Amino acid sequence: MGSVMRTPGLTSKYPVSSSKYRPAQAARPTSSESSRRTEEQLRGRQAIRESWGRETNMGNQTVVRVFLLGQTPPEDNHPDLSEMLKFESEKHQDILMWNYRDTFFNLSLKEVLFLRWVSISCPNAEFVFKGDDDVFVNTHHILNYLNSLSKNKAKDLFIGDVIHNAGPHRDKKLKYYIPEVVYTGVYPPYAGGGGFLYSGHLALRLYDVTDRVLLYPIDDVYTGMCLQKLGLVPEKHKGFKTFDIEEKNKNNICSYLDLMLVHSRKPQEMIDIWSRLQSAHLKC
Repeated sequence: MGSVMRTPGLTSKYPVSSSKYRPAQAARPTSSESSRRTEEQLRGRQAIRESWGRETNMGNQTVVRVFLLGQTPPEDNHPDLSEMLKFESEKHQDILMWNYRDTFFNLSLKEVLFLRWVSISCPNAEFVFKGDDDVFVNTHHILNYLNSLSKNKAKDLFIGDVIHNAGPHRDKKLKYYIPEVVYTGVYPPYAGGGGFLYSGHLALRLYDVTDRVLLYPIDDVYTGMCLQKLGLVPEKHKGFKTFDIEEKNKNNICSYLDLMLVHSRKPQEMIDIWSRLQSAHLKC
């Protein structure tokens, strides 16, 4: 994926989210809620570093991770994390931070900025996995899958837990509320939350097309819109379990061998699952 770089204060032609997209009664988190969420995100990043996101060379493949962050200003009831993030970034060299408010309705902006970063800093990346910080990913299984692809199949690869025939939520109490003035009709097929995998070639094409697709406040749907503009349809892969696996299989480590992603897992669970999958004594 190339070298990892930190880009503080990156400006963009894209605006922050508009208030018209927000639910009527959207409440800002309290200071204690923000502090708790911040602590969870910090633990999540560290767990990823110690498990499935560990930077390594696997055969002739190099795996590099980056974390994507925006600004968390005090007016949004966020604690001041500037010194902590500075230390974390200098220590791990894996944080990309941009100058926009890190809110739910700015996730599409984050997606565009990430695609821009890939096109500038990692234009020769073969593949990109983008996921949330509370998922477990079987990196080895993903690499084995990618190695099995033909060049033609790999060129415009985009796989995940694909959703068809969905539409906007009209309930103003929901986080995903979209008024009719913003969007009517059915969404194009899109890969649901948690994470998805696509080719580096397609990443460049997706960034190019963002100039022609108006930002939409739900990032997964926005990515689906960009794919539609390119005449592509994301492919559903059974290895993406964004709604978890059956309860009876959660503690069976063999259940994770053929998975690419499972949502959600706590930080310590990520580390434990990864460690068990690496065991030389694993028999399934």
